[in-house]
Amino acid sequence: MILKFTKMYGLGNDFMVVDGLTQKVFFSNELIKKLSDRHFGVGFEQLLLVEPSFDPEVDFHYRIFNADGSEVQMCGNGACCFVRFVVDHNLTNKKEMVVSTVSGILRLKLNDDGLVTVNMGAPEFVPEKIPFKANTQSLSYKISLKDGTEFEHGAVSMGNPHAVFFFDDVEIAPVEKYGKDLECHPNFPEKVNIGFAQVVNDHALKLRVFESGCGETLACGTGACAAAVVAISQGRVKSPVSVSLPGGVLKIEWEGGNKPVMMSGPAQRVFEGTILI
Repeated sequence: MILKFTKMYGLGNDFMVVDGLTQKVFFSNELIKKLSDRHFGVGFEQLLLVEPSFDPEVDFHYRIFNADGSEVQMCGNGACCFVRFVVDHNLTNKKEMVVSTVSGILRLKLNDDGLVTVNMGAPEFVPEKIPFKANTQSLSYKISLKDGTEFEHGAVSMGNPHAVFFFDDVEIAPVEKYGKDLECHPNFPEKVNIGFAQVVNDHALKLRVFESGCGETLACGTGACAAAVVAISQGRVKSPVSVSLPGGVLKIEWEGGNKPVMMSGPAQRVFEGTILI
């Protein structure tokens, strides 16, 4: 079968985006792993699949697969590329749309300046809903690793689980040393994305993200949202927050409580392609 796809990126997070409306496709874990290979495949961090919605109030269904073949609940930068893809491929004439995901409903808008604003929904702090093992809900938790190292972190779900750690200098934060151990820590039964954050000023953070199933990435939309939300909750910054990642900057707005988190960022098309599968 010949599969049509588009290669896209948002702040350096790169995606293979596939139209599942006009093509009948099935992606096994093995196929996704092959396609994600940067030497023998297309090469990407995540595969995004556009599927039809069976709800008249929803425009599309949005599925996300990591390079290791695992399906994940949410990807913010991927959502930006999703909007650009369906508009560019004339799958909709709307600039504002509603899409369903494994974790719920997203409201997306393609702005006149080319940036995409994503209503990420309200953050979830209840431990069992993240999911995260804790005796009581708190703004900060302690976590211990096998070598005896202890850290404090915030925990939140932005449709997928995140733990956020703050450091004086994120450039020398132990991302490589502890990223994998933290991702797979037993306190997080479904694994967790790890944010290594630094407060720059009242409205700015620097962030590095060790993404579950991917490792350290140039950017992570849900990670930026999680870092901003935790930092606001702990009184470290105020909304709006400019989150600087290695791949670029995302703007995050959150009024607190059950209010939705709004994320604005770019989406770029690299090329259109076909591949024999």
